[in-house]
Amino acid sequence: MQLKSLEVWFVTGSQHLYGDEALGQVATNSRQMVDGLNGSSQLPIRVVFKPVVTTPDSITQLCREANATANCIGLVCWMHTFSPAKMWIAGLLALDKPLAHLHTQFNRDLPWATIDMDFMNLNQSAHGGREFGYICARISQPRKVIVGHWRDAEAQERLAAWMRAAVALHDMRSLKVARFGDNMRQVAVTEGDKVEAQIRLGVEVSGYGVGDLVRQMQDIGDADLDRLLSEYDALYTMADSLKPGGDHRESLRYAARAELGLRAFLDSVGAGAFTDTFEDLHGLEQLPGIAVQRLMADGYGFGAEGDWKTAALVRVMKTMATGMQGGTSFMEDYTYHLHGEGLNGEGPKVLGAHMLEICPSLAADKPSCEIHPLGIGGKDAPVRLVFTAPAGPAINVAMLDLGDRFRMLVNEVDAVDAEPLPKLPVARALWSPRPDLKTSAAAWIYAGGPHHTVFSQAATSEHVEDLAEMVGIECLFIDRQTRLREFKQQLRWSQAYYCGESPP
Repeated sequence: MQLKSLEVWFVTGSQHLYGDEALGQVATNSRQMVDGLNGSSQLPIRVVFKPVVTTPDSITQLCREANATANCIGLVCWMHTFSPAKMWIAGLLALDKPLAHLHTQFNRDLPWATIDMDFMNLNQSAHGGREFGYICARISQPRKVIVGHWRDAEAQERLAAWMRAAVALHDMRSLKVARFGDNMRQVAVTEGDKVEAQIRLGVEVSGYGVGDLVRQMQDIGDADLDRLLSEYDALYTMADSLKPGGDHRESLRYAARAELGLRAFLDSVGAGAFTDTFEDLHGLEQLPGIAVQRLMADGYGFGAEGDWKTAALVRVMKTMATGMQGGTSFMEDYTYHLHGEGLNGEGPKVLGAHMLEICPSLAADKPSCEIHPLGIGGKDAPVRLVFTAPAGPAINVAMLDLGDRFRMLVNEVDAVDAEPLPKLPVARALWSPRPDLKTSAAAWIYAGGPHHTVFSQAATSEHVEDLAEMVGIECLFIDRQTRLREFKQQLRWSQAYYCGESPP
């Protein structure tokens, strides 16, 4: 995702009551703030100054212009003075871009010795912001409220998180997910309403025959395959059988053909995410492993067994984390270490993995390129990258379809160093869920959380929360403060809020 081409508009509210001189000072201060924000290393998106708005018509026109400007991903609104909020109604009702309310003021400190009524009239953010907040609440305007001086690191960090969520929404509204085959048979949680996903999220989900992919793979030339094999040799620690002249070099060549075929096909249909399933591999010699891993590393979303919701979420969260430290990947809570003692501290752990498809953006060290039988699917042994994720904080995020609404679910976790796993030929991560495994697993299950997730050591809960607010879908958090009794009550009240039903 090219963030440099995107922008957010900085909109300052005021009114003509204060006169031209005061409004000139408002504009000057606003420009200085925009320059200061753009000079910050915290913010990933360029901030664009817009003329101070003082009338209903100017506000409405600006909001409509924002809607029509493709590279504008949202508005940051600041009330320098008092801006009567009835002026904002028509504009906000028309706005379909994300909104951040920056509740700040130009000066950080009060000039105690010189403060007079002219200063007070000019610097009215304290109650101007409350007037703006009222009208947003009255019309149920989705927004993020950021309080603090605009130069402070904390305020800029919160603004940066909102920007990244706005980038994700911008990408999601044009995201296409290509599905090769359907869902794994008889599995419930990977199903969902694709029409509602396009209405609510903007995500278009379309199915394609595996034969279409096979045909694309057949068109790949030998020169392109040779170049990609050389790249594999340079980037990864190759198993002996996969090296030039090795017994399984042709299997690696086939895996490379799958990667190039997938890239070409996804580009041809404009898809930024995709799914496959081991139950539908007609025409393929092996389930794509390294191909999927490397496509994810380049920003494509992926979901196994036809899980299009997770495929879309992987893509969205990768977009959100563009340029940040840490990886983001498709993941699955695979198995538990329930004792916990003597293993990187007290407490049980989760070993996350999948059959093949974990993104190498998570790799702590140089991945190993290996080939092993899959055991299911009835195809040749697939090539895959094997590695372990590094220690550090992370989040596990899922999206599920409850029939009457989508729900986002976030579990904050702490990845830890794993014990040696010499016989486990898959990429993996080991983590301690917050607040602990018993509480987090029970809460996840009570909430209907799926087994497929997005594991990210780059994005945070705040990023996901901001995105859910923008989209208007439910988002629940499992973190250090989670208590199971309160979480179950939250689920009951969420049902009442989103569905109009009295809690049981």
